[in-house]
Amino acid sequence: MTKEELQKIIAIDEGFRIELTTSKSDMDKFQEAICAFANDMPGSGKKGYLLIGVYDDGKISGMKVDDALMKRISGIRSDGNILPLPVMTTEKVQTDEGDVLVVEVTPSFDTPVRYRGRTFIRIGPRRDIASAEEERILAERCAASLPTYDTRPCREATLDDIDIDTIIKEYLPKAIDAETLATDKRPLNEQLASLRLFNMQWDCPTYAALIMFGKNPRYFMPGAYIQFVRFKGETNGGEILNERRFEGCLYKILPLLENFIRDGIVTKRPVPISILREKDVQNYPYKVLRELMMNAMMHRDYQANMPTRLYQYDHHIEIMNPGGLYGQARPENFPHVNDYRNSVVAEMMKNLNYVNMFNHGVSEVQGLLKENQSPAAEFNVNLVTAFSVVVREPDAAETMQKDPDTMQKTMHKTMQKDAKSIQKAIQKALDERGISITDLQMDILVYFYLYPKATRNDYISSDENISEGGTKSNISRLQELELLKRKGGKKNGEWIVAIDLSNDDDI
Repeated sequence: MTKEELQKIIAIDEGFRIELTTSKSDMDKFQEAICAFANDMPGSGKKGYLLIGVYDDGKISGMKVDDALMKRISGIRSDGNILPLPVMTTEKVQTDEGDVLVVEVTPSFDTPVRYRGRTFIRIGPRRDIASAEEERILAERCAASLPTYDTRPCREATLDDIDIDTIIKEYLPKAIDAETLATDKRPLNEQLASLRLFNMQWDCPTYAALIMFGKNPRYFMPGAYIQFVRFKGETNGGEILNERRFEGCLYKILPLLENFIRDGIVTKRPVPISILREKDVQNYPYKVLRELMMNAMMHRDYQANMPTRLYQYDHHIEIMNPGGLYGQARPENFPHVNDYRNSVVAEMMKNLNYVNMFNHGVSEVQGLLKENQSPAAEFNVNLVTAFSVVVREPDAAETMQKDPDTMQKTMHKTMQKDAKSIQKAIQKALDERGISITDLQMDILVYFYLYPKATRNDYISSDENISEGGTKSNISRLQELELLKRKGGKKNGEWIVAIDLSNDDDI
């Protein structure tokens, strides 16, 4: 700081920003002043100055600032008497009249700031202890100005630390309607500030901008990455078969994560759902893993050094992210109540179509798992500093891996090969008679040919997509065509497919 700059500070006529003193030893006075500047009761957002070596009338006293005094004053920052720790700098300025020790104090985000348990504020040119009402104002100001971590300014960062081109070309058109965007002639930093991606007061990006569009988010948030590990067996003590790290801003890694889940984790296998039909069952439904990972990235605590973990074992996957339930969400009301630890990140992910923010992700996950014949997802919401969920493969998957030969023989030889040859023979007979039936009616004929003693309910339960009404009407139609007959009663009777297939070589 130059002598000219010092004179400008001394000349500041806003009393709440200046404390002048000639004392070199009144540490209580110094710390009370620093505490008061950090609280910034007027809410000006301007820095306060403790000037040691200046009379009340602005004249320099002529004192000598030595290293011992510099160390004592600088130690105020971290001696634990002022909490939260103040943001301050100390500097000695030499003038012809003598030295001045300048202590520059930045207003705190986390108010009220206390010195030895008491909250000091500036009331005009003097300092005093805050009243209960004034403490409430400071607390409410803190809550209002910093609702979530991602809205806070990252004062180490500049616009050069975020991908401006991507924001302009890709994000702004999705976040703001075309007409408004076309008429918005404000500077870029003001446009970003309106989306809470830039802080005008500190002239820097917010953490949300770095999380979504940062060039190197881990420089500012060391834990902001995804760690994938494939373990052999069912515990993380097994051999590591594969490992991958997803680093960078969410805008870049989320598409990579989607592709990795689809191509690197999800596998499919056919499972018969009726005599003639089968459907693909996934080891883990793609939409389930995608939903869970998107929620993990949206809700994780970006202040933590722990990465988001995606751990795959032989028969289950565990997803864990730092940060337990947040805000109004608690173990007793999960998953019916939702809250957002990173409200701006959540809004950006919605604008980019990664999440919907409708609070039905958990129910959708459980529904997709049930449809895939998988066990329900297991959520652990009782961890204080983390949130985890376990997704398991369908029960048949383990049997398939342990004894694939038997499984394949049972599923395909017995269920598929025989059924298809019967279908072929029935179709041949129908063609000769000039009769046309639907695929579902053919499925009914083949089923009762193979299982003549089965009931109508047995057929309905063989496929969850078959309705009772549809089965009844199709059986009636087959009976009208004299292709299916019932012999005997409901309990002890049997079905007869009225087509002679005894001479068909394929049966």
